[in-house]
This record gives sequence, structure tokens and C-alpha cells, in this order.
Amino acid sequence: MNWVNESIIQELSCWVLMHETLCLQLAAACWITGFGNSVWLSTLTLQLPLCDPYVIDHFLCEVPALLKLSCVDTTANEGELFLVSVLFHLIPLTLILTSYAFIGRAVMRIQSAEGRQKAFGTCGSHLIVVSLFYGTATSMYLQPPSPSSKDRGKTVSLFYGIIAPMLNPLIYTLRNKEVKEAFKRLVARVFLIK
Repeated sequence: MNWVNESIIQELSCWVLMHETLCLQLAAACWITGFGNSVWLSTLTLQLPLCDPYVIDHFLCEVPALLKLSCVDTTANEGELFLVSVLFHLIPLTLILTSYAFIGRAVMRIQSAEGRQKAFGTCGSHLIVVSLFYGTATSMYLQPPSPSSKDRGKTVSLFYGIIAPMLNPLIYTLRNKEVKEAFKRLVARVFLIK
């Protein structure tokens, strides 16, 4: 019974800390900084003179791919892209991992093994999604330039732009018992037919 009361108190304290105004402010800050970053980097990149052929050797029209088309030295643009990548990739990833370290420490204090397992299951799926996104995005934007990085950049870009978002629903829904059972039946049926 003590655990239930403690759980209710924690939920109420979280509700008090995370009120609607703060939530809206955080969402607005994310949208404004993301939009501002896009406009800033796009403006700097589109001011560069381009060389023939005007063919982007990439899946997406991203800043690193556009910088390779330029006829002038792009060191300053690459430096700004690196700084922005550190700001928008490494700092949030560090904050997320730090907060999960605190969460892990709090979960370890839960007395019941079932409670700990449930908490780690919830955190585990989120950490997988975070790792997929931040791992691939960080390697895409913070990789040192090399002759082989051109094709690797395409693969990583494809992974973080298409594959990782497609895996998100699967990762989150596999925590649901009914979905797990349906997935097991599907896998069994596929392997029995073949």
C-alpha cells in the first residue's frame, strides 16, 4: 500500500511541475529553434556558388550534400554545421542519458522485482528509439570527412530518415501483450509455411 501512495504522490508532483503552460512553452521552443536552425543553415548554404554538374549525389537534399556542390571553400559552413550538430544532437543526447541514469537509480530502489522489470521495460523501449535516432543522426552530421564517407552518409541518412521512424511503432507496440502474441503467431505461421 505504501508503494501505491508513493506512486500517486510522484504522479501528482510531476503534474505540478509539468503544467500546461510549461509544456506549451517547451513545444514552442523546440519548433522555433528547429525552424530557426533550418532557415539559418539553408540561407548560408544557398548563398554559396555551385559548380557543374548540379546533381546531388544523395537521397535527400541536406546541407552536407549541398556543400559538396560548392565551388568555394566551405570550411566555415562545415564548422557552423558541426557546431549546430553538437548543439542539437550531443547536448540533448547527454541530457537524455543523464536523466535516464537518475531514472535507473530511482528504479533500482523499487522493492518488487515486477515493478522494476515493468519500469525498465518502459525505459528500455524509449532508450532503443533514442539510440536509433541520435546514434545515426550523430554519425551522419559529426563524421569526419573521408572518401568512403560519401556512401556511408547515404546509408546512415536512409536509416535515420526512413528505417528508424518505421521501427518506432514496432518497438513501442511490442510492449503490448496482445501485439506480442499476434507477432509470435505471425512469425510461427511464416516459418511453418516456408
